[in-house]
Amino acid sequence: MPLDYVAKRVGMFFLVVWLAATINFFLPRLGGQDPVREMMIQQAALGGNAQSGLEEMIQIYNDKFGLNTPLLQQYWNYLGDMSRLDFNYSITKYPARVSDIIGRALPWTLLLLTTTTLFSWVVGTLLGAFMAWPRSPRFLKFLLPPLLSLNAIPFFLLGLVLIYLFAFNWRIFPLFGGYTPGTFPAFTPSFLKDALYHSILPALSIVLVSLGGWALGMRAMMVTTQGEDFVTYADAKGLKDRTIFLKYAIRNALLPQATALALVLGQIVSGAVLVEVVFSYPGIGNTLYEGIRSGDFYVVQGIIFILIVSIGLVTLFLDLIYPLFDPRITYRRA
Repeated sequence: MPLDYVAKRVGMFFLVVWLAATINFFLPRLGGQDPVREMMIQQAALGGNAQSGLEEMIQIYNDKFGLNTPLLQQYWNYLGDMSRLDFNYSITKYPARVSDIIGRALPWTLLLLTTTTLFSWVVGTLLGAFMAWPRSPRFLKFLLPPLLSLNAIPFFLLGLVLIYLFAFNWRIFPLFGGYTPGTFPAFTPSFLKDALYHSILPALSIVLVSLGGWALGMRAMMVTTQGEDFVTYADAKGLKDRTIFLKYAIRNALLPQATALALVLGQIVSGAVLVEVVFSYPGIGNTLYEGIRSGDFYVVQGIIFILIVSIGLVTLFLDLIYPLFDPRITYRRA
């Protein structure tokens, strides 16, 4: 691969990250929220009356977080902090650092979404391939209507239906949370069993919706691939159906599916925000929602910046390795 192309793509990656990070900085501030004031007023209201010296305390905290400096100076400080992956302190949960908050929430989201995404991708891709193959069992054709229906339902809406049926009505699974309230998170068999029990409904809502999307996408690619000359030629040569199916049809239809999977994994940090909110799941999505609702600039900036970098890195990686998957793709000049 030409080095000038690699340098160009890496430069484009940094440009995209900078532009997205700039929007990430200015967008929360356009709402005109004053998170420190709102936090202090809420704390004062818990005491039943207005707290004396409230304005002085607000001023001290604004100085502490650098919110009293000019906006341009805040922007330069923000770029410097992001370049060091320093996300500052949380405004609403001070003195907790944003990196610690993200560190506690990130494993929950990674485990839930990585598992459900990979499982739904594998099963959905195989289902789609078999549904498009003319020599597959006939009963697979009856799976298309339910898959179409499930794919049209948002994650969170299906999650609400599952909560009503399996948690509220039949009381098989818990209503909310990532573990039983009052238990201390630890890497023990009892806690892992409890966490798995609480994650079944969120995972089921994601898998059932995603399954249809992957299956329909793979089915469309398989139908297109079966009309190609190389599949017709392989069939004319008298190759076995299994060989044509695996080495000619699926192999060539998988490239778009693999690309889509990589992009989905790049967005996995916030891939199911509303699902986590509906189930009160202690992941990044729920943390991001709480940060937006309370106007915690630094929590929102930290999570969105991680999302920006992850998507950018996945896109860059895909762009550089495409020629390895498909020899027809080349970046050399003719």
